[in-house]
Amino acid sequence: MKESDYYNNIEDTIYGSSKETLELIMHELLDLITSIRAEMTEETGMDPVEHLLGRVKSDESMREKCRRKGLPETPQSALYEIHDAIGIRIVCAFIDDIYTIRNRLLALPGVEFVEEKDYIRHVKPNGYRSFHLIIRYRSQWFAEIQLRTISMDTWAALEHHLKYKHHFKGNTALIERELKRCADELASTDESMQTLRDMIRDL
Repeated sequence: MKESDYYNNIEDTIYGSSKETLELIMHELLDLITSIRAEMTEETGMDPVEHLLGRVKSDESMREKCRRKGLPETPQSALYEIHDAIGIRIVCAFIDDIYTIRNRLLALPGVEFVEEKDYIRHVKPNGYRSFHLIIRYRSQWFAEIQLRTISMDTWAALEHHLKYKHHFKGNTALIERELKRCADELASTDESMQTLRDMIRDL
């Protein structure tokens, strides 16, 4: 690759010269979470994590988010004004594991708390449940970590697939009520499964 081509490629991405570093930081964070996962498995005999996924937000998505927020489409905006260039999703079997992983992650060196939104204890009106955590890693790199149970993740994925508002002109209020009912039923199952696990542990 010619030097001019290298700089052209940098200019093509909203992350500038930090795109590769973001990928490396994402993998470091995944490794940290994997170490927490291994510790908890050793302690309890049960792996607390069903799925662990990471991604760096695509250029197109980040540019669209900058426009929505009225920010210039620059590396400064993408890396420091918006905090989810790195996104990690942790899907747990049980509700308690979400909070345990959250606490252990924030106790690690180099990980700083920035913000959190607890949509498990404070459910969104449409029924959405998840725990969103924004961290800063190594004093510079921001990441959004979403923690969910299997039920929460299933509901969110199905609700996303439906996208009913974009093509349905009928009774959307009815659909919204049904989606909320499904979310509440799944949440009730989560609570029951948590109770069962607690009973088994006590025994």
